[in-house]
Amino acid sequence: MSRDREPLSRQERQKQTRDALITVARGVFAEDGYHAASLDRIAREAGFSKGAVYSNFHGKAELFLAVMDANLEMADADLASPFADEIHPSSTGQNIAEREGFPLEATQGFALATLEFVSSAARDEKLAPLLQKRLEAVLERYTRLANQFRTSEETLPAEEIGKLLAGLDQGIGLILLSGGATPDPAIFQSGMRRLLNPVSASTKDAQSYRLACARAEEPADR
Repeated sequence: MSRDREPLSRQERQKQTRDALITVARGVFAEDGYHAASLDRIAREAGFSKGAVYSNFHGKAELFLAVMDANLEMADADLASPFADEIHPSSTGQNIAEREGFPLEATQGFALATLEFVSSAARDEKLAPLLQKRLEAVLERYTRLANQFRTSEETLPAEEIGKLLAGLDQGIGLILLSGGATPDPAIFQSGMRRLLNPVSASTKDAQSYRLACARAEEPADR
């Protein structure tokens, strides 16, 4: 006979509750924005009382930071090699949306909520250091990429290249959120490559260009 599953410990139940609140909060923040989102709605949609929210988080800001942390953890898988196959800017959330089954509109909605939160938290003496900690984690991801692919001849420190990579990636995400069109993924990829290894990138881009021209000159099938 199969053994009955042992009841969850208090710590395990609390983690389940916390994870459920984070999941629901992600959707509510994406739909309503940071300021308009209510803890009442988050608790109700997660199937808990508002007290359950406060037993896991001190307030809306701490819950939002927890969602940010969960998103950053998922985004680590999207920081792929720009010298591999075609990649999309991780800041657009497109890869996460496809992998996790989120609507792309939801990832963009949460990004807009993040802009709301940043503009408020940056002026708050208690929240600003916590926001800075998340920014440092984002920059560290790009620094790891720079350490992995920069050449021995590169004179810029990996940390500085990481900042440039972050600026390119995050800037494209901001353009998209502002209603602009993002560049073709191949152009974005070329830019990332040139920041990491200009000589190799130029050669690879030239090869890709010649191949594209050759394909364009091929006669169409009849």
